[in-house]
Amino acid sequence: MIRVCFAGVTGWTAPPILAAVDRADDLALTAGVSRSAAGRTLADAVGHGDGRVHASVADALRDAEFDVLVDYTSAAAVRGNVWTAVEAGVHAVVGSSGLTAADYAELDGLARERGVGVIAAGNFSVMAALLQRAASLAAAKLDHWEIIDYASDTKPDVPSGTARELAESLGEIRRPEGGVPLDELHGPAEARGAEVGGTRVHSVRLPGFSVSTEAVFAGKGERLVMRHAAGDSAEPYAAGTLLAVRRVRESPGVRRGLGALLFDDAGKEG
Repeated sequence: MIRVCFAGVTGWTAPPILAAVDRADDLALTAGVSRSAAGRTLADAVGHGDGRVHASVADALRDAEFDVLVDYTSAAAVRGNVWTAVEAGVHAVVGSSGLTAADYAELDGLARERGVGVIAAGNFSVMAALLQRAASLAAAKLDHWEIIDYASDTKPDVPSGTARELAESLGEIRRPEGGVPLDELHGPAEARGAEVGGTRVHSVRLPGFSVSTEAVFAGKGERLVMRHAAGDSAEPYAAGTLLAVRRVRESPGVRRGLGALLFDDAGKEG
């Protein structure tokens, strides 16, 4: 039985994942983290699990036993949560955005030192993993690309975890050829977006948008656009998250992207 602590247990992403954990014969929800519901039982707060809801991961570690921390919190909270768990020898599945490639490199060293595994994905949807896979194949053959990241005006982190992970994964393959150098532009260089892993990334934040990511490849006289658009439910994240929970203990260190579990040649550590 794999015992799970879910950080962000009262958040938007939690309900379908918690329900899937409840249905699984090999998983048990033994603790949750949520400041708004701290002190309540899991059964009372979210209708699943036998433990309690705690104000912090540190509190959960003192009062409960669990093998894997699942973090779906926020860019502001994820670092503290995950580092606390890994330092305590607890494996971690990270669904929150906000951590950079440098953060993951640091986390990889800590996880290896503690002998625990971390699986982190900007998006645990299988379709999002397929977008990254297809974009990686395209980047090996095409010379020009950029990424457009869409979300509602209430999303504070830019770019999204999906877009950041995609840009950094493409940067491991190679860097796209550029256009006019930034120092030769006429106008504010910020209009060309941010550089992430060598790729220009543009974050659109407007009402009415849900999280969507476009990888735009272009050549003379043609374009190839790959797009993953999220709906109004967190259901697509459940299967990928549970797969990560079941496999995170396989090896120490950080594995990034759901593709590391889905595709035989994509499992890169660090």
